[in-house]
Amino acid sequence: MENSRNIKDLLYEQVARIGKAASSPKRLELIEMLCQGEKSVETLARETSISMKLASAHLRELRLAHLVETEKQGKNVIYRIANREVAEFWVSIRALAEDRLVELKMALANLTSDPRALTPQDRDSLVKLARTGDVVVLDVRPAAEYEAAHLPYAQSMPIDQLKSRLAELPQGKTIVAYCRGPYCLMAVDAVFLLKQQGFAAIHLPEGVAEWGLAPVRLE
Repeated sequence: MENSRNIKDLLYEQVARIGKAASSPKRLELIEMLCQGEKSVETLARETSISMKLASAHLRELRLAHLVETEKQGKNVIYRIANREVAEFWVSIRALAEDRLVELKMALANLTSDPRALTPQDRDSLVKLARTGDVVVLDVRPAAEYEAAHLPYAQSMPIDQLKSRLAELPQGKTIVAYCRGPYCLMAVDAVFLLKQQGFAAIHLPEGVAEWGLAPVRLE
């Protein structure tokens, strides 16, 4: 009986390593960032608004839990998620939090008030409409993230280029903008700009992680 108890304690202890690694808000944000594609420590620190030292410390914890992997490319250390299950973990834990935490629901409600925002149930319809050209799916993330992975039939138009490239977008068609997921504001800003310019625009709160398309390095 005692040996059985020790084994069970060991099993739960090992599983708890994942919970411990994910217990920091910044580590969760780093995971979300890496779901978009591999990135250097410098890029991750800049995108998450923390110091290089703190970013490295958080990434070390994620690496010890085998949630991320590293590769040396010249002078840079490049990080990526270990596999797509890590992206699924991020989406699942976020969905659980959104279901159980009233404070989070209220914060999300304040993020965007557009009642026409697409939902996960619209995926098949969205792909069909994009394939036929009836809607334009716009990826407003940085070009490198688009190249790593993007939604079906999506066009790349980074948010910092959007205003200067409006002439490339067809009038009279709905523009569906997305970025890194529901906590990303780039698509929200893109929709606001597009509507100001007279386009019919909708914010899609999902990204590649939610669609199961998060990129991983295939050996």
